[in-house]
Amino acid sequence: MNILMVGDIVGSPGRTAFDALVPVLKERGDADFIVVNAENAAGGRGLTPPLAEALFRAGADVLTLGDHTWDRKELRGYLNSEKRVLRPLNFRPGCPGHGVVTLDTAWGAITVVSLIGRVFMAAYDCPFRAMDGLLAEPNGLGRIVLVDLHAEATSEKVTMGRYLDGRVTCMAGSHTHVQTSDEKVLPGGTAYITDLGATGAADSALGRDIDQVTGMFLTGMPSHFKVAKHDPVLEGVVVEVNRESGRAQGIRRIRERPGADT
Repeated sequence: MNILMVGDIVGSPGRTAFDALVPVLKERGDADFIVVNAENAAGGRGLTPPLAEALFRAGADVLTLGDHTWDRKELRGYLNSEKRVLRPLNFRPGCPGHGVVTLDTAWGAITVVSLIGRVFMAAYDCPFRAMDGLLAEPNGLGRIVLVDLHAEATSEKVTMGRYLDGRVTCMAGSHTHVQTSDEKVLPGGTAYITDLGATGAADSALGRDIDQVTGMFLTGMPSHFKVAKHDPVLEGVVVEVNRESGRAQGIRRIRERPGADT
């Protein structure tokens, strides 16, 4: 089977690209199961319940979040009731929601885990120990385990990939909105990429209006950055998985534009 993991959706251009391209990717056989980082889906910051439902209708199976999880207050109660929307597993105890979900699918049980990094980020609990605790009692987990580590530092994501090699099916990084070119299957059978990239306006500064971001760098004045609108693109990876063993057999980057010749 092929699993599609999609980089951070940024605002309406990202949602539009996802909605337009999922039917194409499914028809092509690239998206039997879809995991989407949606923490920037609502105007570039956070996620709302109606937008989560729209992404599910468009084809997402699981949505992961990150450092903007709490930006939209209306999401807090929803996280307790909708198990397919994950806030990071290593948030402090007592936070609403869940960091892991296991879904029954036509390909067997699939587990998805959301993590958040600590280097250049806030003081979250340790993602390495969080994964150790989860994998120590694997009875409730699927044979296929997919991890989204939402982190700033490349070193932290590279290290997590090696740490989980042979223990999960895929460890994909998110958060920087810049797709990396280091996708590989590690020696133990775990697919890895440092960052999935972003799904939104390619003609932008990480999905935001270029002129506003440039103004901030020139003047040092704080500014509210609007979501850029032009040249929507979907970025992520397609992971080929042996559903019997749960090991990855291949991983490849994708960068797709709506309406492009696919």
